[in-house]
Amino acid sequence: MMEVEERLKGLSRVDSPWVAKLLGHVLENGGKRIRPAITLLSGKLYHHNPDSLVAIATAVEVLHTATLVHDDAVDSSLVRRGKPTVSLIWGEAPAVLLGDYLFASAAHIAASIGNMRVTCLFAQTIMTMSFGELGERFSAYNWEQSREQYYQRIRSKTASLFSAAAELGAILSDAPEEAVEALRSYGYNLGMAFQIVDDVLDFIGDEEEMGKPVGSDLLHGTLTLPAILLLEHRPEDNPIRRISKGRENHADVQLAIDMILDSPIIDECYGIVATFRARACQSLEKLPPSPYSRSLFDLAQYVVKRRR
Repeated sequence: MMEVEERLKGLSRVDSPWVAKLLGHVLENGGKRIRPAITLLSGKLYHHNPDSLVAIATAVEVLHTATLVHDDAVDSSLVRRGKPTVSLIWGEAPAVLLGDYLFASAAHIAASIGNMRVTCLFAQTIMTMSFGELGERFSAYNWEQSREQYYQRIRSKTASLFSAAAELGAILSDAPEEAVEALRSYGYNLGMAFQIVDDVLDFIGDEEEMGKPVGSDLLHGTLTLPAILLLEHRPEDNPIRRISKGRENHADVQLAIDMILDSPIIDECYGIVATFRARACQSLEKLPPSPYSRSLFDLAQYVVKRRR
């Protein structure tokens, strides 16, 4: 992981001082690095090449960072990872262009490894994540979405990268196909659990810990699992249905938060998270016992308990 951090720092060493400043702002000393950790642990289960494994883990984190930069620009977010966002400091246009640069950088790193299966999977993952983000934008303020539509959306925008992070490590370690499939399943289920916890924290988290206002998903018209469950439990006279684009929604958002907190909804969400976590851990049973598979198991426990 220290080598990944060094490579991330190296990406900000470019000729343009302005671009270097932007890259340093988003790449250095930020984030939990969960996705590259999954790649490294998955790759070390078998016969890996350290240089290739570190390179693809770096590409995974750069890809993730690119999506965050674009998200912040679209959502006009003020803070990310405890720091002001690129769009707040330098403006929306530089943020979008920086995100484009990061996407290209991630793809270049992945392609430079020289493994066609890795290159194709990486490209497919970018397409899938973009598809999910587009779906989220076009479904904003549509309060008639089902649980399955929500699962499909987070499967694309979040779980696809977790799944790819694990699968890429497995491919580069020449793991047997059964192990590749097991790690792909692990990453997918962990990614689903991770995103649902993220969506729950949007209602119960501390603003200082989260780095964003509580209830910000609803304010942006994004329907997540806690809100879907509230609509299922209270279909009539639900404050969520009154939230619409272009009006002052804070009172209705706060009322929705209060209703969710005064109900069993959060416990229901964590029950669904536990199911996805259990599936992730079951996938690990198909892998050889090692400190790396144990760390993947422990990571699944952390994802459920995290507070930010």
